[in-house]
Amino acid sequence: MPKDSHLLSTIPVGPLGIVAMDSCVELGERVDFYLRKWRSERQFTEKSTIAFNGYAKDSYLVKSHCPRFASGEAKGELLESVRGKDLYLMVDVTNYSIEYSMYGKKCPMSPDDHYSDLKRIIAASAGKARKVTVIMPFLYESRQHKRSGRESLDCAMGLQELASLGVDNIITFDAHDPRVQMAIPRHGFENIRPTYQFLKALLKSTPDLELSKEHLMVISPDEGAMNRAIYFANVLGVDVGMFYKRRDYSRVVNGRNPIVAHEFLGDSVDGKDVIIIDDMISSGESMLDVARQLKSRNAKRVFAVSTFGLFTNGLADFDKAKEEGVIEKVITTNLTYRSEELLKRDWYITADMSKYIALLIDHLNHDVSISDILDPNDRITDRISEYRQSHTIRENY
Repeated sequence: MPKDSHLLSTIPVGPLGIVAMDSCVELGERVDFYLRKWRSERQFTEKSTIAFNGYAKDSYLVKSHCPRFASGEAKGELLESVRGKDLYLMVDVTNYSIEYSMYGKKCPMSPDDHYSDLKRIIAASAGKARKVTVIMPFLYESRQHKRSGRESLDCAMGLQELASLGVDNIITFDAHDPRVQMAIPRHGFENIRPTYQFLKALLKSTPDLELSKEHLMVISPDEGAMNRAIYFANVLGVDVGMFYKRRDYSRVVNGRNPIVAHEFLGDSVDGKDVIIIDDMISSGESMLDVARQLKSRNAKRVFAVSTFGLFTNGLADFDKAKEEGVIEKVITTNLTYRSEELLKRDWYITADMSKYIALLIDHLNHDVSISDILDPNDRITDRISEYRQSHTIRENY
């Protein structure tokens, strides 16, 4: 159970309710498990008062449904009352595994479909919830966050639309550009990086990792990921390097300018383990190209770490890279959908985020500061010290 003595000095904003959309059922159930466990074990004298009515429950999940007509149109339904609740809606807009029928044809749900279903459920609450927080790990349209021509600003418009529907707070992870929050300056917006969970997954799965400048290096695959690479390198006490992407801006392939070459900036990686860290693996082409460049420079092992593992081009390229010794492991979170095929791969490791999300919800429901859990420095330092002594870390952190 988390260190929660400070929670006992405040009362909840309202009875807790969690709506795990169809795209986020598994993660929602894991979050619900931790909240049920912690609150059933929590002991304080005020727990039996009316202010804590419904505090310890068998489940905090609120049932919802978005049925569709044969034409593909849909509606949102809440199957129980949310009046007065502190409501948290969890949605994964990247979950392509869910299908619906339209004119007799099966259609996989797109990010637009998931976002529309989220709005439907918010509308179904009819403003009766006391507070509404959206937990959207992969921020909808986050890659369309700025205008460089006659383009729509989809992410900013989406945030403003949620705010107009009565959403009080938005929690996301590793937003492509967190400055998009300026579109809703008077609403809560938390952009969280799962650095601590990455470190746990890496250290638990690799007992022979040497945490020193002589044996380890952190690599940013491009200039956009440099800040997170610097932070990760600093907490590990190792050097950082960067690849610069040269693109062909005269062409557009699959919605982006193709990469011509990667140019490396940094010290030698000869004989060192390297960690490539980025916000997402989309097709994986860029990540694997960087890994091959590093191996050509005699890097020892390459670990690919990313918040979102989308694998839009499938897993064959990563399987081949593993066979060729190009990559050692790939670590991503469970914040987005992961196929059964991916979970079976021996090169893949999950950084579980469910406990952390439960911790955030627990704090916010008590309306206490979350700054102490947003800053993982102390926990990272403890885990690194523990690993250097025993080359493993305890499961319960």
